[in-house]
Amino acid sequence: MSTQEMPEAGLPEDADPTRGERATQGEYAKRDEHATRADVTPPDSTPVRVGTFSWLFPYRSALAAVGLTLVIAVVVSLATFASSTGMSFSDSLSGLLGTGDSATVMLVQDFRLPRIAVGLMVGAALGIAGCLTQTLAGNRLATPDIIGVNEGATAAVVASVVGSSTGMIGDWWLGPIGAAAAAMVVVACAGGAGSGGYRILVVGIGVSTVIGAVTDLVMSRENDNTAGGVFLWTVGSLSGRDWSVGTPLSVILLVLVPLSLVAGGRLQLLRFDDDMAATLGVNVRRVRALTLALAVALSGVAVGIGGPIAFVALAAPVVAGRLSGPTRVPVIGSALVGAALVGAADALGRVVAPVEIPVGVITSVLGGPFLLWVLFGKNSEQTGKA
Repeated sequence: MSTQEMPEAGLPEDADPTRGERATQGEYAKRDEHATRADVTPPDSTPVRVGTFSWLFPYRSALAAVGLTLVIAVVVSLATFASSTGMSFSDSLSGLLGTGDSATVMLVQDFRLPRIAVGLMVGAALGIAGCLTQTLAGNRLATPDIIGVNEGATAAVVASVVGSSTGMIGDWWLGPIGAAAAAMVVVACAGGAGSGGYRILVVGIGVSTVIGAVTDLVMSRENDNTAGGVFLWTVGSLSGRDWSVGTPLSVILLVLVPLSLVAGGRLQLLRFDDDMAATLGVNVRRVRALTLALAVALSGVAVGIGGPIAFVALAAPVVAGRLSGPTRVPVIGSALVGAALVGAADALGRVVAPVEIPVGVITSVLGGPFLLWVLFGKNSEQTGKA
């Protein structure tokens, strides 16, 4: 039998002329498979596998959350000893520990600490509301305080004091009602929640201007006592806020924050086009409607309690997005940044001048330069439209 007729199985391994080519192709296939697996992993996450279960751990978002939590702890510590009455550090400490006189203990424990807690929750609500509306409209400027939602909440609360002689603002629960009414007007005029971000923005600015003018007209017709008391709240103020509003606010956030996390996960899928999102099992219209409802509820409650505090809903999602990375909707990060901003601004307003400055004035002063940075910065492009 000739060599050509010998069966291939009888050849020695090193005599196979195609063995090297097959081995090279196998190595290339393994490399391609490995590269494909690596490409689908977000750059800010790492896969964690336990048995048959696997999970993408967002390590960058986690590090940002830990860092922001530490910042909030520092802000709370400083705010606890920030006093607009000139109370010394030692007196504030004795009031905090309950070892000082009854007036000092009451001032620190019954007034200052609840105010700090309410400010953190209001900031968190505004931060999440801004994150949801910015992602939904695909525009960083489409926040509740620009598209008319905050103005609607303000108008509802201000309308409740018409004819009053006490100068006290109305019930906080009127804020969500006014915010919902304004949101319905904006969405109807813009042609739906799924319309372009700039369209919602322009319509919202127009509605906000009209509602703001009506609010100013109502205030101008009131007596000096009522108008003066309401004016401080209309610029954003936490003065006098305690557990009577802090307790219901905490309960509301316990319900709305988890729902916002779910909405944030769905909004990540809506960053693709509608057909792709529908293919992935997302009900596009329902997700948009529920997301807008959550944003309106959060913003309305926050405004009803703390007034229309400017800048926070705009800045918190932008800062959180820079910290968490572009692949996720930073709901938790926005809440933490918003809480830190409001807490720090409120504490600063108590010590920066001889008389207390409302928190909304402090945030407005900071908001102008930040808005210019957002508009003209290198990364001023729109966020992914949802």
